[in-house]
Formats: sequence, C-alpha cells, structure tokens
Amino acid sequence: MPVVLPRIDQPVRRIGARTFDFSRRAAVMAVVNRTPDSFHDRGATFALEAAVDAGLRAVDQGADWLDVGGVPFSPLVPRVSPDQEAARVVPVIEAIRANSDVVISVDTTRAPVAVAAIEAGADVVNDTSGLSDQDMARVVRDGGASVVITHSLAKPFEVLERPHYDDVTREVATSLGQRLDQALSAGVRPEQVILDPGPDLNKNTLHTLQLTRQLALVTGLGHPVLAAVSNKDFIGETLDRPRQARTAGSVASAMWCLMAGARILRMHDVPEAVDTVRMFEAIMGWRPPAYLRHNM
Repeated sequence: MPVVLPRIDQPVRRIGARTFDFSRRAAVMAVVNRTPDSFHDRGATFALEAAVDAGLRAVDQGADWLDVGGVPFSPLVPRVSPDQEAARVVPVIEAIRANSDVVISVDTTRAPVAVAAIEAGADVVNDTSGLSDQDMARVVRDGGASVVITHSLAKPFEVLERPHYDDVTREVATSLGQRLDQALSAGVRPEQVILDPGPDLNKNTLHTLQLTRQLALVTGLGHPVLAAVSNKDFIGETLDRPRQARTAGSVASAMWCLMAGARILRMHDVPEAVDTVRMFEAIMGWRPPAYLRHNM
C-alpha cells in the first residue's frame, strides 16, 4: 500500500538557481553559523574563512541549501546590532555565491539584515520570529526571495519562561496560518512561502515531541515545511545525550518528519542527512538505488 502524504500546493518550486519538485524529493539545508556562541558548534565557524569553507564543504557533501546565520536564537547571548549581524553574514554569502549556485538562506529576524543578505546573493530569508519585524514581508516581496515563516511565541531576543499551550500542534498550525495570511496580505506570493513549526523554539521537550508526532497538521497547510530538528534539546532530553552525541536522534526525527510531509531538513551533520533523504526517496520509489548487485 503506498504511503499517502499531505498535498503541497505548487510543489515545484524555483528557489534561487535551483528547482525542487517537493512532490518527489526533499532538500537538505546545511547550517553555517558565523557566531562565536552558536548552539551547536560553539564558534567553530566564526572566522570568515572557516565559515566559507564549511559551507562549500557541505555543498560537496550533497547539501542543496546553506543557512547562514550571524546571531543565535537564544536571548542569553550578548546582543549584536543589525550592522554587526550584517557584517557577519554578508561576506559569507558573497563568497559562497561566487563559488556555487547552492540555495542560500539568511537566518535573521531583522529586515535591514535581510535586505543586505539578498543584495549579497541570498535566495531565502529564514525568519525564526515569524515576520515579527513589520518590514520583513515587504523586504521579501520587493526582493523576490523565498521566506521561511517560523513559529515562535516570544519576540526576538526575549526570554520566555515556561511556555504554555493547551494543544501545541493546533495552536502552532493556527498561528502559522495567521502569519501566512499576514505575508500574503503584504504582497508575498504563495510560491515564496515555506513554513517551519519551530521545534524547541519557546517549546519544551513534551511540546516538541507532540508537535513532531502530529506534524501532518502543519504539512497539511499546503506549503513546503522545513523540519529544523537537528541536535535540538528535545533530542538530548529524550535520549539523555549531550549536544555532540545527538546524530542518531536527529536522523530518526528527520525521517519521521519526512514521512509526515516535511520536505526540507535543516541539519548540522550533512552526510548523514543526505543519506537519510536518499533512503527516504528510494523507499518512496522516487529515486533509484545507486547500483543493484544483491541477489540480482
């Protein structure tokens, strides 16, 4: 019996120089953090050359997409001005764009940073605040970039202790629908929009487990969904694993999200993510095996 997945409106998307048929494939988004205090790599790619090298290495490993960030989501790190944030991400974007047609997104909540990034060659704005900046939808509309609209409750860099939901998945889906309407009302085209339910963003582990389990309620909204589950705290708390030992949990979570209809995986460990996507596509009958020898 074939697996029935949620339908994606306009599944064929042109993002930057690349075309994705999300009815038959998924994309791997690699993470490039140009910050001294990033969640996962703790500053390993803060130096410009290290960040560019990491991005191009991810492309060589099979990544379809690079997500370049200059400020962590956490409000517990030192504040960075928009000018400082742009100075971190723009040179990375320029250098990678000069060497590859890979999709590049800028991970930012600030409209001025998004403008600078698009001018430098970014194809997507990955906004973890869900368009909290009133100018962001206009920037996306005028710049022609795609946009990832992410669910989070708090404003950027705001501490939110013990977030509460009565039904986290339905509330996230409803909120994303409202933010989607906001974007469309501002002139953003439907084919520009990608949705992200925001696992762990202003959510505890129980919230994120439920949200992941019921992800089909979000993928059912009809737009491509980004699953940003890689190495998150919900995996660490569930498995009792430190930050650097969450690859297996990340891969398992990613595969579940793909089965629920997510089509973009934001992952730190690129080779493992690429293998996960290719196995999923092969099982679905969308991709032939690399070779056939066993019992042939």
